[in-house]
Amino acid sequence: MYGLIMQGVKDAVLLEYGEHVWKQALFTAGCKLTVFNTYQQYPDSLIPDLAAALSAITGRSIDDFMVFFGRCFVRFFSNFGYDELIKSTGRYFCDFLHSVDNIHLQMRFTYRKMKSPSMQLIEVDEKGAVLVYRSTRSGFSKYLRGQLMEIAKQLYNMDITIKVLESQNDIPGGTTGPISIQGGLKTVIVKYRLDFDNREYMEKRVHIKAHPSQLTLPSVSSSLLLELFPFALILNEKMCITAAGEKLIESWMLNNVTKSPNELMGAKVTDHFKLRRPTGITFTWDNMKRLQTVNFEIQLLKGQTVLEAEEASALTDNKSAVPEPDDPSKLMSVARRGSHGLKNILLKGEMRYIKDINSLVFLCSPLINNLEELREVGLYLNDLNTHGLSREMVFSGFSHNSRLDLMCEREEKRAEELETSLALADSWKRQGDELLYSMIPRSIAERLREGQNPLETCQTFEEVTVLFAEIQESLMSDDSIKYAMTTVTTLNAAFSAFDSLVQTPMAYKVETVGKVYMAVSGAPDPNPCHVQHTADLALGMLQSIHDLKLPGVGVKIGVHTGPIVAGIVGLKVPRYCLFGDTVNTSSRMESSSDINKIQVSGYTANKLKKYGYKLTFRGKVAVKGKGDMETFWLEGGPSGTATTGSKKVEKKK
Repeated sequence: MYGLIMQGVKDAVLLEYGEHVWKQALFTAGCKLTVFNTYQQYPDSLIPDLAAALSAITGRSIDDFMVFFGRCFVRFFSNFGYDELIKSTGRYFCDFLHSVDNIHLQMRFTYRKMKSPSMQLIEVDEKGAVLVYRSTRSGFSKYLRGQLMEIAKQLYNMDITIKVLESQNDIPGGTTGPISIQGGLKTVIVKYRLDFDNREYMEKRVHIKAHPSQLTLPSVSSSLLLELFPFALILNEKMCITAAGEKLIESWMLNNVTKSPNELMGAKVTDHFKLRRPTGITFTWDNMKRLQTVNFEIQLLKGQTVLEAEEASALTDNKSAVPEPDDPSKLMSVARRGSHGLKNILLKGEMRYIKDINSLVFLCSPLINNLEELREVGLYLNDLNTHGLSREMVFSGFSHNSRLDLMCEREEKRAEELETSLALADSWKRQGDELLYSMIPRSIAERLREGQNPLETCQTFEEVTVLFAEIQESLMSDDSIKYAMTTVTTLNAAFSAFDSLVQTPMAYKVETVGKVYMAVSGAPDPNPCHVQHTADLALGMLQSIHDLKLPGVGVKIGVHTGPIVAGIVGLKVPRYCLFGDTVNTSSRMESSSDINKIQVSGYTANKLKKYGYKLTFRGKVAVKGKGDMETFWLEGGPSGTATTGSKKVEKKK
């Protein structure tokens, strides 16, 4: 489908539900596109997928959203003037319903790859009509209902009700009735009953009587009719060809040089012609009489009958089935098709029933878009009808398509550039977010983005556990530049290992200053297990330094639990900082610790004992500003292992 439809869906959702829901629906549907180019084609499944995603988000049914999409598209295409096109089809709603297929045919000049559905009215009465919808797309019948209801309301000022009389293949991935296959595709067929006030249409269009002056007109001969329409066909009740226009016979003879025109006369129309549109309709007398207001597309099969075409297709698929030399008709059929290579002509027009001769007349012209197609079907301009607009259409199509191709290419290129720019913008945004979250906790950053004053982000936490870890290396005491890179490499390896152990919200890395690494659990996200998680983190740090096997490198770790105040400090390179006596005491636990030891305060140790952690009493340690404090060595977890998040670290024996 074209981007015009997708743009209508996007605008409707943005207007009704907002940008947040639209982005969430795109993510749920697995669509990475954010911009839709009007003339670019997109997968047919995208709209049903978006309807399913929005249904999951909002709780409304998928069918409701498909109807909603159809209604909103009618409002959207009015911006392009297509509402005026619909109004011009006729004074009554039934006029529009009769002309839907014709509108789609005309739209092919603008949207040349459009695969439109087929719709025909099969019954009309004073209370409404019966419409048959055929499409190779499954799940769009509800979308059509929304369009019909909105067109009736907005353009014809009437309310209609629609109910389904019959349905085939209208469930994605399943069927609700007999399967109809056309062209190798499963065709959705839905018969609707449309109820609306149709009395005026019936009076003015159906029950109209001929004017007396028309009854006195002389009869017109078939030869004159065929002269005016050189591509016309006349069919009898048995759907056999009784007469044909001169140019149609010439086109048939181009690839049938060995056959006489008399072979065309009296033959079944299905032997030499294929009905292309309306889709799902067969060449029967009743069908042709019932659909006299519908534009038909009929393909002339040059050089082969329908049966021969099927046999030739079988020969292509199965090389072992090449006909024997004693079957010259099949060999000639294949040879004719390969030697000429002309495109089959498409004839477009209406089937009219002529009561006087009890026949159907197909009044048509070749469907030619431009000069190139004219050459491909073996015709010239003087072959086309002189009284119609066929010649003008070829010339205008030639210039229009050239400009349209150029515009489409430009639009597609711009759409690709825009998608690339948006992808880069998303990448840069993610990188910026990662950098921001490395300095400021995500929850605090989101509050700042909403416009909150940085001072208002300050919080008081009744109890958290703070950890300090300092890397010890014999070479670090040497101040010479010779060992500077060694120091940087050592700190990078150790701190990177520590970073891999820190997992939010169990613990948060506050900062690194020189050789010191600081972390906290319980802030900025409250954590009732902050003591256990910090102890696990400390044990993991100790084990990671051992696993790195850096010669002469160790770590001193200190842990303390207590209240703090935390908030954002600074305007340039802002940082999330902790304040309070708990921070100072934890720092003293680290500075007075031993290498490759974890020293915890007595208060923290008492809490850890309740959870089975292994601790050894160190004694009283003089702490600056605090006096003598009882401290403990943390030596292992409850089960002899240290865990941090989902990673387990075996305790060194």
